[in-house]
Amino acid sequence: MTRRFCFSCDLKDDSRLMAEYKEYHAAGNAWPEITKSIKDAGIVDLQIYLTGNRMFMVMDVDESFDPVKKAQADALNPKVQEWEELMWKYQQALPWAQEGEKWVPMEQVFQLV
Repeated sequence: MTRRFCFSCDLKDDSRLMAEYKEYHAAGNAWPEITKSIKDAGIVDLQIYLTGNRMFMVMDVDESFDPVKKAQADALNPKVQEWEELMWKYQQALPWAQEGEKWVPMEQVFQLV
């Protein structure tokens, strides 16, 4: 059984920076250490969508996924930290984000059943 998490973050409203960000995320371009850390954490699918400069991330995870453990592992992984620092060149916090928060959890308000 999988669970789904959804998050949002903004890109800086600069067409050149947005194009570079998309290129880093094009198929096969994400660093292999990053995709490995994602999969190793129990994330079975991760997709990012963009409208204007607002991003929406959908993350499907298996029963082994623990967001606290993932954050701890990321903090100790130099390559993940390098990637996050690089991505911050392109990203900006949402106006309502908490201090130090990059990807803000989204609230589900509808589900077709």
